[in-house]
Amino acid sequence: MNRRKALTIGVGAVALAAGAGFGWWRERRTALPEAERALWDLQFDRPEGGSLPLAGLRGQPLLLNFWATWCAPCVKEMPLLDAFQRTHQPAGWRVVGLAVDSPTPVREFLKNVPVTFPIGLAGLTGVDLARSLGNERGGLPFSAVFGRDGRIIARKLGSIGEQDLAGWVRQLA
Repeated sequence: MNRRKALTIGVGAVALAAGAGFGWWRERRTALPEAERALWDLQFDRPEGGSLPLAGLRGQPLLLNFWATWCAPCVKEMPLLDAFQRTHQPAGWRVVGLAVDSPTPVREFLKNVPVTFPIGLAGLTGVDLARSLGNERGGLPFSAVFGRDGRIIARKLGSIGEQDLAGWVRQLA
């Protein structure tokens, strides 16, 4: 085999390997982790009746907040989350609260502190869901922010502040 032919075969092999590697990297980069993918198939009962399917929220920025009526920081941040929902809904943002609680206390709480964003009843399985989304300690409140592609772009264990919300809006602008 002459040098020119060997060089051509070598360059072709390198190009093929680079193309395959790029394809693998791109697929890996765009594939959703299993927990994020499974989230969009879930639906939750709502305190007022009916269900809350998460599939209809995919494709828009979503702030998913895990909370409970017995969690003081959770209760304290509810008005902030409600104001955020009302202000940013026209830009496509959605807020969903998943109550890691029993239905009766949630219903009683929402009578006294109504919110404009949907609440789903996650019960104690909400702790497992939050852990699968990155809440390693299982604490509350816990929030996960999803981009339009359905991927988590931010997580926060503990109370949310104005700075967090503003940063997430900038990140998805």
